[in-house]
Amino acid sequence: MSSLVSVRDLRVSFRLGKTKVVEAVRGVSFEVPENATVALVGESGSGKSVSAMSIVRLLPDNAIVDAASRIEFGGADLLTKPVEHLRRIRGKDISVVFQEPMSSLNPVFPVGTQVGEVLRLHLGLSARQATDRVVELLTEVGIPEPKARVASYPHELSGGQQQRVMIAMAIACEPKLLIADEPTTALDVTVQRQILELIARLQDRHRMSVLFISHDLGVVGEIADRVVVMRDGVVRESGPVEAIFSEPRDTYTKALLACRPRLDAKPKRLPVIDDFMGGGGRPIVVGDSRVARPHEDRPLIEAKGLSKIYRLKTGLFARKSVAAVQEASFAMWRGRTLGVVGESGSGKTTIGMLLMRLVEASAGEVSFGGTDLLRLSDAQMMAYRRRIQIIFQNPYASLNPRFTVGQILTEPMRIHGIGAGDGERFERAVALARRVGLPADSIHKYPHEFSGGQRQRIAIARCLSMQPEVLICDESVSALDVSVQATVLNLLLDLQDEFSISYLFISHDLAVVKYMADDMLVMHDGAIVERGPAEAIYESPQHEYTKKLLRSIPAGYRPKPA
Repeated sequence: MSSLVSVRDLRVSFRLGKTKVVEAVRGVSFEVPENATVALVGESGSGKSVSAMSIVRLLPDNAIVDAASRIEFGGADLLTKPVEHLRRIRGKDISVVFQEPMSSLNPVFPVGTQVGEVLRLHLGLSARQATDRVVELLTEVGIPEPKARVASYPHELSGGQQQRVMIAMAIACEPKLLIADEPTTALDVTVQRQILELIARLQDRHRMSVLFISHDLGVVGEIADRVVVMRDGVVRESGPVEAIFSEPRDTYTKALLACRPRLDAKPKRLPVIDDFMGGGGRPIVVGDSRVARPHEDRPLIEAKGLSKIYRLKTGLFARKSVAAVQEASFAMWRGRTLGVVGESGSGKTTIGMLLMRLVEASAGEVSFGGTDLLRLSDAQMMAYRRRIQIIFQNPYASLNPRFTVGQILTEPMRIHGIGAGDGERFERAVALARRVGLPADSIHKYPHEFSGGQRQRIAIARCLSMQPEVLICDESVSALDVSVQATVLNLLLDLQDEFSISYLFISHDLAVVKYMADDMLVMHDGAIVERGPAEAIYESPQHEYTKKLLRSIPAGYRPKPA
């Protein structure tokens, strides 16, 4: 099989400040065969995206590419070609689908205009020809009502539809190579399944090559022909997908495969990278199956008929009612985890917001120790806010960038009058930082000096400063690498065992919920369609929507039909 792209001894560094230079990619070599899918896999900072973006020379201005590096495409070294040559092939011969479509699509132009621009620029189509072709492309990628959607703006589409528009734009000129950079990371499991199947169909139909970038081996196992595993800027292992999954040779590859929660086991702890890297390829931590804490006589929190109706203005006098949550009833028990799953727009996050009174309910009641939280005044609710805390999905947005970690941890204690004084509060903050596994000097640093996983630990420590009884985890690990995700999940379970915290664990990742949850709610269009013990739901789902969700879970490598 001949190679479409050949990367040889790629070395990329970044200039930071006047004197500091950091090497991000160190001698990486791999090939992308014609009509094949190659996956670059690794954690954040492994160099996979830098390697891929080097092919189209879309690196920042402070990037330094070593003169000995070579990237051959169509018999030419792309690293030595002038910028004009790159502009001719970007979007035409080589296209890119980025992770976050809302950052890539222009919010002020209709999606039809943006897809059509590629056709007019590279193929010279007239406005009428471009419009007709855009409708064909939107139809091909599965956009409903494509003729109407041509005039839609990006914000009027769902996340999955936005990503489909990006794919339509990328395949518009039938490129020879499609680079997909984490195209499914933040998507629901069903939308993720649809995007993976769409890319596979398009790859086969257009006979193009795909370079698929991901941190999740479970996802790439379903789409890739070959896998290149990277860490710290070097290739640790590469080979056919079946060999990587059945007989991984490198310790790091084994660790990545083991870190993701499995559907057939529920160990006390998930293996993490350090367990393997320090144990000669075998995990140090070997745990028995985790057993849920039994129900107490009375639930800690009981919700009945909980509803939230939004009334939206659709015209000068017209209004439309949208039910975000419809008559939801459920119970939470001390020391147990209630998992809430569903697609975007199902109402699962609204459930958490209603419990916290961050969103006011339209109807229903929430009993906490015999007190209906929905009937309390703001002043009365203040005392309960100490007892119910929330960890948001994005640790980058939920931490004040102007505060040190010490200030972030002591501020809620000061507001709620915890601790005898600033000195005692600071000592508590130091102890909390240590408890969640942060470095000793972290208390004096700012959020931007930490990785994503460490920032999420800071957010957890901030919640613990209130000594809560209930912790709402709203997609709190969905944006993390699988190895960092495993570390945070282990931490949450340790804290639950130590403090008997009850978790409301909201996620679209059913494998993670399977590992964490004792009880489970499945939500669809604002309604609870199935509930019960998590194990029972996974083993024998009753509702068709639950079965659909479970069928969409990436299962790793599956042999492709002949």
